[in-house]
Amino acid sequence: MTLFTFIRHGETDANRQLRFQGQIDTPLNANGLAQAQRLATRLADVPHDRLFTSDLQRARQTAAPLAAAWARPAEPLPALREQSFGILEGVPVADVPALHPDLWAHWLQHQADFALPGGESLRRFHERVLGAVRTLAEAHAGERIAVVTHGGVLDMLWRHANALPLHGRRDCVIPNTGINRLRWVGDRLEIEVWADDAHVADLLQPI
Repeated sequence: MTLFTFIRHGETDANRQLRFQGQIDTPLNANGLAQAQRLATRLADVPHDRLFTSDLQRARQTAAPLAAAWARPAEPLPALREQSFGILEGVPVADVPALHPDLWAHWLQHQADFALPGGESLRRFHERVLGAVRTLAEAHAGERIAVVTHGGVLDMLWRHANALPLHGRRDCVIPNTGINRLRWVGDRLEIEVWADDAHVADLLQPI
């Protein structure tokens, strides 16, 4: 068995502005930096054997205070980047229906095999995420691993653990710097704690 603590990165301006963020390398905003510090304070005395992070800046910035608190490096893991949204990355969601009406109509169907031009389908994204988590679980059996990653990655883990289909809208809450404790047992992913954001409740606004 491998124990995981999965954490969504802190808030960015793109989150606040409701833009398709994807793999654009956006930094945390001031609120996100404060969330990252609160996260580190909360977990400072909770030992983990390794700390991994998506290689995107917002995840690395979130992981940095944890790395300092635990006196261990945050190891970058590109396989746990956010889903790629191709030509919509950086575009405000509110602008998409006018700019790309056909793409928007397809997007709203939430089909597992639909990929935006230059982007990644949910099915390929799910395969990437689960492959990376499986590799970590097998390489670090018996350890407790922390991973700073993205909302889409956590959605894939939620769906997998709950045997939910890939198509359809997200049905779970994924707050910035929320703590999600899961365990990999055999070839199963099981959820112990989901979306624990008590350390930043006063810093969160609905996104």
